[in-house]
Amino acid sequence: MKGLWLSNVRGYVQLKLIGGDAESLLNAVTAQRIPLWDIAFAKDGAMTFRVTVPDFFRLRPLLKRTGCRTRILERRGFPFQMARLSKRKVFAGGLLVFVTALFLLSMLVWDVQVKTEAPVGEEQVLQAARQEGLRPFQWSFLLRDPATIAHGIARRLPEAAWVGVEKSGTRVTITVVKSNKPEVKKPQSPSHLVATTDAVVTRIVAESGRPKVQRNERVRKGEVLISGIIGEDGRTKSVVSKGEVKGLVWHEYKIVSPLTRKVQTYTGETNDRGYLVIGNRALQTSGYKAPSFAQSEFRYDRKQFALGRWTLPIGVLKEKEREVSTVEETLTPLEAKEAGLAQARTEVLAAAGRGASIKAEKLLHEHTENGKVMINILFEVEQSIAVERPILQMSNTQGE
Repeated sequence: MKGLWLSNVRGYVQLKLIGGDAESLLNAVTAQRIPLWDIAFAKDGAMTFRVTVPDFFRLRPLLKRTGCRTRILERRGFPFQMARLSKRKVFAGGLLVFVTALFLLSMLVWDVQVKTEAPVGEEQVLQAARQEGLRPFQWSFLLRDPATIAHGIARRLPEAAWVGVEKSGTRVTITVVKSNKPEVKKPQSPSHLVATTDAVVTRIVAESGRPKVQRNERVRKGEVLISGIIGEDGRTKSVVSKGEVKGLVWHEYKIVSPLTRKVQTYTGETNDRGYLVIGNRALQTSGYKAPSFAQSEFRYDRKQFALGRWTLPIGVLKEKEREVSTVEETLTPLEAKEAGLAQARTEVLAAAGRGASIKAEKLLHEHTENGKVMINILFEVEQSIAVERPILQMSNTQGE
């Protein structure tokens, strides 16, 4: 029957017809346009059907006219539920108190989260928020609109470039973006650019200063690459050398790579636990008997309850624990060698600095001993080789 939800609101009953002429009753009901549904006939021939409470009273004269009697099998709907609740006043009162308390709790600010960048500290932001009336356990309807609160917090944080306040249910999030002030550069003393290590120059570009070496020239550690003294014939002046100098540098590495390694795999065993979350506290509701594994990983799924557009401070948390085991994996000498070389490449590039690249590799020695592959390898790396050195600290042997 269409509109069953309306029938639940009005209340309905399931009746069993006893005696009388069922066919005459159905004809009379059709003529009076009284809606019946779920009409069925039992094995003993008795007819059952459902009818709303208001239509039940319209049905009574027709029952008398056709000589039928009825027995109520079931009562359903809101009126009957309220009648049952009226007999359980303590339960009804408790339910009313619970719903009221739940509604009042949803009107509170339960959590104030801060997303900030240094140098603006989280406690500093919370202090400014408290001065603007924003704090945990504050009534939502007493708060000003988020834009006004954000403006007030920004006034109290001179190091903040922007402040945003977002309210989502019972949670308020404050986002603070720091102000990017231009760095005050200290006056630099005149300096040379000198080599940090022995190398062969591959690229030299001088922005200020005078180049002292050329491409493909071999230089030694401490040698001047770009001079900070410019001018000729006694008319010289000292400047801060700036530029880029790259060169080929050789790095020798000794690699010891084991023929076995330990890896973690999932066993397929899992434990599921459930929690009831109220505010920042969790109460375990299921999975008590599940033992913890010796090695495991955890995944969490949290859902917050909502009442309309209000997010309630109550939710559920599902925890899934997956057992893992450590397995020893055997490698071939070639696989161990490649693993060691990959690690060495990563380390040499990290040590060489930004913009470095490996140009060549030369295997010097390789042998296997005691379950390990031992390798000596020489990397040819193109990297930055220039570093500033004040002119006043330069020795006469390295000066102009």
